[in-house]
Amino acid sequence: MSSPTPSPPTDPETRSSPADLARFVCYSAVGIFTFFVPITIAGKNTIPLDHIVTWLRSVATPALPWYALAVVLAGTIMPFATGRWRTSPVRTAFAFLNILGLVVGVLLVMGAGPGWLLEKDMGPFLFNSLVIPVGLIVPIGAIFLALLVGYGLMEFVGVLMQPVMRPLWRTPGRSAIDAVASFVGSYSLALLITDRVYRDGRYTGREAAIIATGFSTVSASFMVIVAKALDIMDHWLLYFWLALVVTFAVSAITTRIPPLSRIPQDHYPGSTPQPEEKVTGSRFRHAWSEALGALHAAPPLGRNIRDNLLDGFKMAMAILPSILSVGLIGLALARFTPIFEWLGWIFRPFMWLVGLPQPELASTAAATGLAEMFLPATLVAGQSDLVLRMVIAIICVSAIVFFSALVPTILATEIPLTVWQLVVIWVERVILTILIATPIVRLLL
Repeated sequence: MSSPTPSPPTDPETRSSPADLARFVCYSAVGIFTFFVPITIAGKNTIPLDHIVTWLRSVATPALPWYALAVVLAGTIMPFATGRWRTSPVRTAFAFLNILGLVVGVLLVMGAGPGWLLEKDMGPFLFNSLVIPVGLIVPIGAIFLALLVGYGLMEFVGVLMQPVMRPLWRTPGRSAIDAVASFVGSYSLALLITDRVYRDGRYTGREAAIIATGFSTVSASFMVIVAKALDIMDHWLLYFWLALVVTFAVSAITTRIPPLSRIPQDHYPGSTPQPEEKVTGSRFRHAWSEALGALHAAPPLGRNIRDNLLDGFKMAMAILPSILSVGLIGLALARFTPIFEWLGWIFRPFMWLVGLPQPELASTAAATGLAEMFLPATLVAGQSDLVLRMVIAIICVSAIVFFSALVPTILATEIPLTVWQLVVIWVERVILTILIATPIVRLLL
């Protein structure tokens, strides 16, 4: 734990000028606007980044499958070209799973393959709803990420949010940016932020793991899809705020129990540790001093954008093949095997304990979320009990960990989490969500 620091330094390097203030305000404003300010265009209300991706999808529709396939191909080749596939058994397994993902991608683009693969909620769902959007969002988001995390905003917000983030979630104040990015943007963007900040030495391994599994949940736009599927749009505001509160309450608990509590507090190898310091003087003045230091140390905008864009493409290359392989395996297991019915037995005692209606169905539905975040909603859609539908809708958000996209995304980063740890964290999060959400939903509905 860092010792308390005095008021902000006043040496010439940390003195501000009008140009500094202009750079900080302009770059931060563009980053905030792009990631966090929903606007309505053509009847669609979402953040500007999503509008950019939607526009690209509309003007480049014929080319996008081939673009995505090219990224999948590059991502499949990369581990073998760099030798990274040999560095651990998990990376070896994923390198060969990427080959499967490439084969699946080729079949889907060509419209070939077995009938079950071409059903709209199997291969086409993965390719059109996950692979193409993530393949666009991650690199494009990385461009604007340079403005959000590279020019002092994270340091400024971090100092202001220290009194909240550290006691509740044991993470630096700057992690508040990650939390907001998930709810208004996407988990892939939040993980891109987390990975970048961890590699810069501004998070420890444990902090990065807590943030990745505690804040990197689905966006508000996905929550609308869940709410519509479960016919709870009449209770949208209640659902949104309950999901947010329950998700972060669960995160506060999982932070304090294994496996997260046992991850070493080490910084990324080779990085220069930049821990947040406790503030004893004026918090606002110290926040500005920290922001100014980051602003002066930042690379030129063009180089920063280039480096972030390259990172974004590397992450997309690592994610997309895994979505098509690991994601497809998860969906196939959910469709053709009873494995999730068996897995659901873990949650059944807790369903009974809180008196959730139809505990057998609810348990199986909750278990399918490990494969894909939307599957629990599909299993209970049309059920008459509102409490059941609301709790399952919250589980879709609060569980966070799922194999169709988030697990491959985390494993594509340097964040120190294993597949086994992720599965254990998922079990913990589902159980805690059941126990916390059900009584609250009963009370408020």
